[in-house]
Formats: sequence, C-alpha cells, structure tokens
Amino acid sequence: MLRKFAAVALSVALLSPAWLSGTGLTLPVALVPLLWIESVQPATRRGWWGMLGWAALVFVLWNAATVWWIGYATPVGPVAATLVSASLNLFAFMLFHTVSKRAPRALASTVLVAAWITTEYWYTAGDFSWPWLVLGNGFSHDVWAVQWYEYTGVFGGSLWVLVCNLLLFEAWRSRSVRRRAVAAAAIVLPLAASLALWVREGRRAGLPGPMCTVSALQPNVDCYDKFSDDNAWQERNIADLLTGVPADAQFVLLPETSLPGFYREPVPEGAFIDELRDTLRSRCPGALLVAGANTLRIYPDASASETARPLRGGLYCDIFNAALGIDTTARVQIHRKCRLVIGVENTPTWIFRALRFLVVDLGGVLGQIGRGEGAVTFTHAGVAMAPAICYEGLYGDFMGSFVRGGAELLAIVSNDGWWRDTPGYRHLFSISRLRAVEHRRAVVRSANTGRSGFISPRGDVGATLGWQERGVITARVPLSSRMTFYTRHGDYVGRAARFVLLLSLLYFVAYRVRRRNHLVP
Repeated sequence: MLRKFAAVALSVALLSPAWLSGTGLTLPVALVPLLWIESVQPATRRGWWGMLGWAALVFVLWNAATVWWIGYATPVGPVAATLVSASLNLFAFMLFHTVSKRAPRALASTVLVAAWITTEYWYTAGDFSWPWLVLGNGFSHDVWAVQWYEYTGVFGGSLWVLVCNLLLFEAWRSRSVRRRAVAAAAIVLPLAASLALWVREGRRAGLPGPMCTVSALQPNVDCYDKFSDDNAWQERNIADLLTGVPADAQFVLLPETSLPGFYREPVPEGAFIDELRDTLRSRCPGALLVAGANTLRIYPDASASETARPLRGGLYCDIFNAALGIDTTARVQIHRKCRLVIGVENTPTWIFRALRFLVVDLGGVLGQIGRGEGAVTFTHAGVAMAPAICYEGLYGDFMGSFVRGGAELLAIVSNDGWWRDTPGYRHLFSISRLRAVEHRRAVVRSANTGRSGFISPRGDVGATLGWQERGVITARVPLSSRMTFYTRHGDYVGRAARFVLLLSLLYFVAYRVRRRNHLVP
C-alpha cells in the first residue's frame, strides 16, 4: 500500500512541473509509476475499483497542483476544472486498464494512446473547452525539444509522451535489451530531429526578409477595478503610453478590453477613438492600433441571435469581446472573440441564471456573450496580422485559421491579471511559444499586466514586460508567408485518434467474442 502511495506521489511530481514554470521533460516518464500500479492490480472487479481509486488520486492531485491559481478569480473554478479534466483522464486510463486485463497488451496500449488523445481533442474542439492540461502543452518551456510541432501540433506532443511512457515501462518491466533500445530511440530520435529543426530555424532567422516594427503596450490596470474604475483615468493612461511609441511603428498593440466602455457596431466610434486617431496622425501616421474593446450589436428582436439580451424599447443586443484595428482613416477593422472562456463568456442562459454567483467577470461581461463568426485577419500597409484575443491563443488549429487567412504575424491581446502573480499568467504566455513553432510566425503579446513580449518563429522569447510593470516595448519582427504542415492540416492527430480508438474497441469486442468461442487462446 505504501509503495502505491509513493508511486502516486511520484507520478504527480513528474506530471506537474511543466505547468508550474518548470520543465516538461519529466512527462515522458511521468505515467510509469501509475502504469506499475495498473500492472499489479488483479484482474477482478475489486481490482478494477481499486485501480479507479489510484488513477483518480493521481489525476485529481495533478489537476489540483496545476490549476489552483484559478481560485483567485473564482473559488469554484479549480474544483470544476479538476472534476472535468480528471474525469476525462480517468475515462481513458480505465478503458486501458479494462482492455489490458482481457486482451493483448499491445491492443491495450493502443487504446490508452487513442483514448487519451481523443479525450484531449474532445476537450479542445468542443464548445465547453479547457485544453490547459493537454500533455503536449507541457513543453512550452522546452520549445527546443518540440520543434517538430510544425508538423504535428501539441497532440503530437501528447502522442510522444504516451508512447514513451508505455515503452519505458515495458522496457523496465521486461529488462529486455531490445525493448530498452526501442524506448531509448523513442526519446532520443524526436529530440535529435527537433534540434536539427532548431538549428535550421536559427539559420533561417539570420537571412534577410520582410520585417515590421511593432510596439506592445502594457497599461498595468488592476483587473478587478478596470470595469468599475474611472474611464477618464484609463483613457489618459493609454494616451500617455502612446507617447512612447516610435514614429516608425507599423503596429501598436493594446490589451484585451483596454478601451473602456462599450462601442456600437457596425463602425465603432466615439470621442476616445477619435483621440486615438489624432494621436496616430501626430506620432506614428503609418501605424495600425490594435486594441481590445467591448462592442454592441443591436437587433430589432431576439430572433437574430441566440445570445441576444434585452434592452429598453424592445431592442436586443449582443455584447462581443472584440479587437479593433484603428488607423488614421475612418476605417475600423473588427475581430470578435470566437473561442470563449467556459463558464464566464460561454454559459447557456439558464445555467448562468442559476449559477451566477459562481462565476467572475473575466472580460467585462458575465454569462453568454456573442461569439465571433471566425478568425478575421487585419491588413495594413500590405501586411496581414492575426489579432487573437487571450483564450484563443490556447488553440493551435484556431490560430492556424488566421495564418490560412494570410496572417504573416500573430498578435495576442490579453487580460491576465485575474490570477495574481501565479503560474497561470506565466504559462499562458509560454503556450504562445508553441503557437510560434506550430505556424513559424513571430508572436507579439500585449497583456494588461505581465506578461507582454515578443516571441520568434522558433519560440525564442525576446523583450518582455513582467508582472505589474507598465510600459512600452518595441521590436523589429520578421514576417512570413510560408505554411507549415500543421497549419495546412490542423489537429489531424486528434481527429485520427478518434478513428483509431473506434477500431481498437471494435477489435476488442471481436477478440472477446472469439475467445468465448475458443477461437483464440
């Protein structure tokens, strides 16, 4: 019993560092202790329930150790995230355990890999989505080791982690020289390939190519005061920061919901937007200002939108978390946030009414807000860029839709201060490094407070502004028009895993039928 508790603690200790500002290189061995527990459990009903308990303990502790910081925004957040995420992990592992006790080990291993990636894909592609603990996200601090994400995306990282754990466990259990060699190759060869790509991208960065000058602003406004504070003070804060933008800047980034108040579509306008235009004309006339704002779309009745809410006079409106592209002309480009934060921006109306006391305002508006129709690429002076908003940066395939739409540069505007000075906002920044690798695009990030900065196409971090720093940082950023394999094909690893899981389960059923009929040993 004590050995099993020690194995649980070891698995949790090896799974967690990647999400706590540490390395993800412990992940390829992190499940080995749990696999050992599984191997010694008896093939009985009591053994099955025992395994359920041990696995649940590992996954609950792993989730609790890595998402506790959500509690700063809402106490129920860590509990809800842990229950859902751990349940999906548990589903995949117990499916593996069930098959492993009744069918060949190779089939069980295939089921584990396919089921785990399938549940990660479900949790990523669905409306209620929280892909934080996708195993492949764990290498955001070790981008040198996963440069092949440009071919596979993060689900390729999950595949690598699961295969390595299974091979290492079998090599340790059998003590076979051949199996040890296979396990070593499974770890070393992808790392070697990644290093080769790392060197290639370093050489490519030294070649002449198109560049643009980008400034990222960090206003450092307290998130909890932002939506109730003096709008005039926030506007003066932004105006003051703009004085630090160089005259040759081509893009200027302000964070998510940085413009106070609400702006009515289809063409957002107001005194402060006019002031911003005047500032651009006088200081950097060739720049496009990308700023987060809340926008309103008015409807004559509720039938126009499922998410519309009533206004006075019989009208209805949608509220969007949007990014606005403002230049010196009357034109305003708009990207409306498409991937919404579960439980805050993406909550069915009846759930919101019942559970309002459990959620916190993470974007200025509570409940179900309007969802954008798709990724909108901003164009300016012959350059196309992606104006992604906060949570959208977690989704590799979604960010790829900007690139497929012509984006030569990825920008992310965010509002990260809800979780205080914890691993939450730091990991959200580091995940952007994986987006850079997947699409081979430079990433510029502007956050309300820590962490704003620049990331190269191979994931290197340049100048940054940290927690509770206020200021402006400017850099020359490379532009790219090439399309990676992952950009073209998206999360194909996750999609393929669903079919592999289905075929594996059908094979398992056929195997059990044949065994009952004594057709297989």
